Amino acid sequence: MTDSDKDRPVAGISSMAMRHVLVELSEDHTRHSGRPVSITAVGGVDAIRRIRAGEAFDFAVLAADAIDDLVYSGHLDASTRVDLARSGVAIAVAAGAPMPNITTEDALREAVLGARSIGCSTGPSGVHLAHLLQRWGIAGTVAPRIVQAPPGVPVGSLVARGDVELGFQQHGELLHVPGIDVVGMLPAAVDVITVFAAAACATTIDGAAVSAVLAFFASPAADALKRRYGMMPAREDA
Repeated sequence: MTDSDKDRPVAGISSMAMRHVLVELSEDHTRHSGRPVSITAVGGVDAIRRIRAGEAFDFAVLAADAIDDLVYSGHLDASTRVDLARSGVAIAVAAGAPMPNITTEDALREAVLGARSIGCSTGPSGVHLAHLLQRWGIAGTVAPRIVQAPPGVPVGSLVARGDVELGFQQHGELLHVPGIDVVGMLPAAVDVITVFAAAACATTIDGAAVSAVLAFFASPAADALKRRYGMMPAREDA
């Protein structure tokens, strides 16, 4: 590897859910190692498309099932795969708006039925909400009120500007959005935890640097930052 290669940022692509965590962790890693790390955060669907299209990234951070699919298709290196964080789904309303009761599954169902509009993402939280609506037998009833945020657009931004009354998304994606209040997490009976994982792209030319970055992202040194952004470390001992 040449000196110029060592100055090249280790380039990662991620879904929006972990963008704040990864940007700060990348800055920490650069301060300690001297090797810059760049993060491109987009909607998960777009990230998968770009990886499959062969764009030049060194690693990817996505929901674990998406990482596993890309490993299976040969786009990511299975030997480098590592779980980074776990995240639950939260619910938000506009700042100052009345807080609905979401303490039980029945209360949440009534809150959804009573909302004039419901915002969701194209990612795992949106998929889970669709399953809940089917489970409750109200999918058809509320379908005209569902507003799906385009890939890469935070659901919280739709809530903040009044486009939707009730927003569902990963806790970390709602936690620091201005203009909204986080009501709380899904009740235990219908909770879902998404694991976010990472792996090196099969085409990376800098495997050692990628391994160092991913090891840092998964290390105890990253735990406090993940918790600050509403996520839990993926390690069982954390």
